[in-house]
Amino acid sequence: MLSIPMVALAWLVFLQTLSTALDLTLEGTWKAWKATHSKEYALQEEEFFRRAVWEENLQMIQDHNSQADRGKHTYKLGMNHFGDLTNEEINKRLNCLLPDMDLATLKNVVMFKSSKNLQIPTGVDWRAKGAVTEVKDQGNCGSCWAFSATGALEGMHFKKTKKLVSLSEQNLIDCSKEQGSDGCKGGFMLQAFEYVRKTGGISSEENYPYDGKDDYSCRYEAENSITKCSTMGFILTGDEKALLEAVATVGPIAVGVDARSSEFHFYKSGIFKNPWLGDPHITHAMLVVGYNSTKHWIVKNR
Repeated sequence: MLSIPMVALAWLVFLQTLSTALDLTLEGTWKAWKATHSKEYALQEEEFFRRAVWEENLQMIQDHNSQADRGKHTYKLGMNHFGDLTNEEINKRLNCLLPDMDLATLKNVVMFKSSKNLQIPTGVDWRAKGAVTEVKDQGNCGSCWAFSATGALEGMHFKKTKKLVSLSEQNLIDCSKEQGSDGCKGGFMLQAFEYVRKTGGISSEENYPYDGKDDYSCRYEAENSITKCSTMGFILTGDEKALLEAVATVGPIAVGVDARSSEFHFYKSGIFKNPWLGDPHITHAMLVVGYNSTKHWIVKNR
């Protein structure tokens, strides 16, 4: 009589179940997606599992877009490199904001308040002004806070010099631990700004390239500094009037958002409205680069 180990039998049942559940008509689409995003899986069972997750995400995207076509939503979704990850796994990667710093411990920090009678443009787009670098990719590192901070600093440097220089997120990841950041495990934009203020500068992306890891010592060299940060401002949570004025008069602004939803993870186009109900939970850092005539934000993500 043939004896099959229980563990092997469990895997056999698992694989047969997944194989039966997979949509074989999507085989070509699945292979094309893997090629586009350079996805490879060491074990067959892992690929089966990832394929099943990808199909579930694809179905969610198609259902949402079908509803959008009928006017239920104002935005469309699209498949991307997150396709084979569960919502929990994506959130683990994107939840990269640590709790706010104690502002009382910082120097040269001012609260930005909106003016009563200030007139601002009906729309502002700092991309069109040349103050925003191309979208970058944080990879598997929880460094959204560093990307948000460099984006704001790049905008300020452009306003001052009329030169757009991509600044180094890796510089912030490696060097701002003393200010309370935790590298790829998360941080906060004010920690990054405080580091630049205290150190007296930050390197360019060219001189201090991004590798998405936090196991390196600080390699910042003062002679390679591109710009400085002498004063930091903050806006109270929920004060969108002040944020509107800041974007119009100051430049691109680093912000924190609730990024937990699958709709956020697979957003492609249109006016996004967060589907979460209840109290917001700020998990991810981005950069507000403008607003349109209907006062919807234009946001750069990483």
